[in-house]
Amino acid sequence: MELYILRHAIAGDKESFGGADSERPLTEEGAKKMKRIAKELMKLELSFDLILSSPFRRAQETAEIVAKEFECENTLKFSPNLKVGGSPAALIREIETDYKKFDRVLLVGHEPYLSSLISVLISGKEDLSITMKKGGICKLSVNSLRYGRCATLEWLMAPAQVLSDR
Repeated sequence: MELYILRHAIAGDKESFGGADSERPLTEEGAKKMKRIAKELMKLELSFDLILSSPFRRAQETAEIVAKEFECENTLKFSPNLKVGGSPAALIREIETDYKKFDRVLLVGHEPYLSSLISVLISGKEDLSITMKKGGICKLSVNSLRYGRCATLEWLMAPAQVLSDR
């Protein structure tokens, strides 16, 4: 399995947003930057059988931008296991139970959840120091998905690396 992990794009400020954190949207800049990132990711000839996103608005909007650019809106699903405070172990069980048939899966979510998930999958522990910038993405290769060391980190890119001229 190819497992791609994407942090949501730039969202509105938590302190100045008047509503619930789960409803905080992307900023205009965040949405524009995510569209540019998605276009650059397309140049890498990536494809996704499934896009699984946190239901929080900023992650949902990020996932929708990627799905639209990759013309795979029908692969987009949402999981409460990817929301802030979600359970990585439950997420792994969900993928293994409901989405095992998919070979290329993109997860869209939040920090520090995503870094902890990556850490567990590549080292077996949650405390590996990994930085996922907003709009950053990584690729893991997984032979048999489970909660624990089961993956190899293929690459990790910050948005500036994705958007840099090659």
